[in-house]
Amino acid sequence: MRCKIVFRWDPEEAVWIATSNDVPGLVLESGSFDALVERVKQAVPELVKLNSSGPQDFKLSFFTEREDQVLAYG
Repeated sequence: MRCKIVFRWDPEEAVWIATSNDVPGLVLESGSFDALVERVKQAVPELVKLNSSGPQDFKLSFFTEREDQVLAYG
């Protein structure tokens, strides 16, 4: 099973938020990108087990979205 995991940066809370259309119920956050990757790797098998039957192999693909505003002088 291939799962697309999207990390979005929330600048107001200063955290990364992980969600996935492929894994119902996945909503995690962390101030550390690497820590969030590890949390997702632990949570996905548990959530898939709750939502389906039988053992499955997982391939996680991580995608990030971050938007920043910068000022240009000129």
